[in-house]
Amino acid sequence: MSLLLYPTQPWELQRGCISIDSSNSEESNPPEYEAFDVLKPRGPSDEGKVLPIVDMHVTEIKKDHNTDKYKCSTLIVRRNKEFTTIIKLDRAFNAEQDDVQMEFLIGDSPDDNKGTYITVSIGKRKHNGHWKGRVVEIQGNGVTVGITPDASCIIGRFRTFVTVVTDFGKQRTQRNPDTDFYVLFNPWDPADQVYMDKEEDRQEYVLNDVGTIYNGEFNNITSRSWNFGQFEEGVLDTCLMVMDAGKVPLLFRGNATEVVRQGSAMVNAQNDDGLMVGNWSGDYSGGTAPTAWTGSPKILLKYAKDSGLPVCFAQCWYGDDTFYGVSILNFLHDIMCCLGIPAWVITNFFSAHDNTGNLKTDIVLDDDGKVDPSRMRDLVWNYHCWNEVYMKRLDLPEKYSGWQVVDSTPQETSDGLYRCGPMSVNAIKEGELSYPFDAKFVFAEMNSDVIYHKSDKSGKIKIIYVDSAYMGKLLVTKKNLKEREAMQMAEHRGVSTKDYLPLTEAGVDFELQADTIKMGDNLKLTLNIKNQTSQTCTLSAIITGCVVYYTGVTSTTLQLWKPQRVTESLTIDVKALEYMPYLVEQSNLLFVVYGHVEENDASLSTMRVVTLSLPELAIKVHTQSALEGADCALCSCRERSVPAGNTSMSVSVFAFFTVPVSLLLRVGYI
Repeated sequence: MSLLLYPTQPWELQRGCISIDSSNSEESNPPEYEAFDVLKPRGPSDEGKVLPIVDMHVTEIKKDHNTDKYKCSTLIVRRNKEFTTIIKLDRAFNAEQDDVQMEFLIGDSPDDNKGTYITVSIGKRKHNGHWKGRVVEIQGNGVTVGITPDASCIIGRFRTFVTVVTDFGKQRTQRNPDTDFYVLFNPWDPADQVYMDKEEDRQEYVLNDVGTIYNGEFNNITSRSWNFGQFEEGVLDTCLMVMDAGKVPLLFRGNATEVVRQGSAMVNAQNDDGLMVGNWSGDYSGGTAPTAWTGSPKILLKYAKDSGLPVCFAQCWYGDDTFYGVSILNFLHDIMCCLGIPAWVITNFFSAHDNTGNLKTDIVLDDDGKVDPSRMRDLVWNYHCWNEVYMKRLDLPEKYSGWQVVDSTPQETSDGLYRCGPMSVNAIKEGELSYPFDAKFVFAEMNSDVIYHKSDKSGKIKIIYVDSAYMGKLLVTKKNLKEREAMQMAEHRGVSTKDYLPLTEAGVDFELQADTIKMGDNLKLTLNIKNQTSQTCTLSAIITGCVVYYTGVTSTTLQLWKPQRVTESLTIDVKALEYMPYLVEQSNLLFVVYGHVEENDASLSTMRVVTLSLPELAIKVHTQSALEGADCALCSCRERSVPAGNTSMSVSVFAFFTVPVSLLLRVGYI
């Protein structure tokens, strides 16, 4: 009778069957004693007792499960890999007579049908569940038990109970946080969704807690190391807290695709209580400037300390070659690697932001040939950073598994939330844009054509030129530095090539050349004409100069150089005084050229971004004897003397800037 009643126990019935559990931190635990609805003998009976777990073998198991880097006293294991624990009974264990079970619970509505309530039998009752259990060794009253979590089980923190089952009821251990353990994805196991077959890749993309992020411009790349810190104390709990804040159902947390997609939404704070608030305005009075952070752990722990209040501020970019910055993508990388999903950071130079969803980047010039910012819906980012994660896509054909693009700082919504991906890299390479998620947006970032339009006096616009090679100049990662694989396939763009003005119709092309300069330097722009005909071509060129954020948003239109007739080349001097008063944080100079060929009435256009590098900082360190009475390099104060007998060294920092300090203060760099 009791055997038939056991699978549907009263505790399960009380919890209901339609709840959607989305919190790893909230708990609902079974009673210590649970009686079956059966007749009991009047005399005393030995119900059987179970004592607390003696040893979770934390140190040995964490090393065996590649989790020993985590600074956490709690056991951390990986899916589909056995771990052992010792339980102790009040008498010697008999596998043929005793009915002992281990129960593993997660969330506040444990349910065996949803993978949140796991039962593993180690006694006479053979319970065929998804998790496997076996008796490894028996020594007196102690039993060493081996537990293997399922290869697709939920990721998170589980609670442990040991139960002795008799004909009359269940006797459980008390709730003990010391027996909790975390289950993570397992890239070492072929049965896991995130399996990687090379050990060197697992070391780099899962266990490496220091990374390199690239920025600058494609022909002058800069880089900076970043402390991801995914193994620091408290970070794992914060990662689970982020998933809880996003109300991600526990039922979905065993699927890496779902975890990544939800993580993409939760790392930014737009339209939800995500981890960080993005800010590109330059005004950081409500929080900490992105340039002030030096690593991820402090921010993650601040989020946890403030009970899930989004941290201010961050950006998708990492910083420049002088100052540190904090990027939202770093935290997505941290969360993924912390949970066991392989991840790396990608930088795409000249990255399109297709706000219109037509796989084109449209630039509109007015009747005079000048850039019209009011009609610019699409953007061209000087560079854009995102993550790629490695997994098997269970929802796609096999060939689209592997690396997946996921962007945590999109400016557009996807299924109602600000997120992007995961999207198969292989599908993007093939131009296969029908698969989830956000294929068109990701494809456009690297492959959209730049379509130059010109409006007439009545406001009607027409295409004057198409540049198919501007976007996605270079994809850069820590492991490789190579040009992207070109995917110039017009049939996948939703745009007909007959709408484009062929280059041969114009018979001439041009390029705008300029070097990266230091902020405060003068600049030379050179327009070179490439005549592909045997006839002399005269070009009437109009150049617009703008100050733009690195995201491509125009801050100020500096100057319009009126039409000049050019046959071979044209050089224009841009003085520092012409652009310095208009600089904003993380700004660049953008020059757009509109050209009209007089001989055949054809038009063409191009653009060039000029990066302004920050002033170099020189540091000198002197001993106290050299500093006695010395003037401070940055102000009029004098160095204070060290009291007599003090043998410590006094250090003064002398900073020599190529532009006034007052200017750096004004534009937000200091």
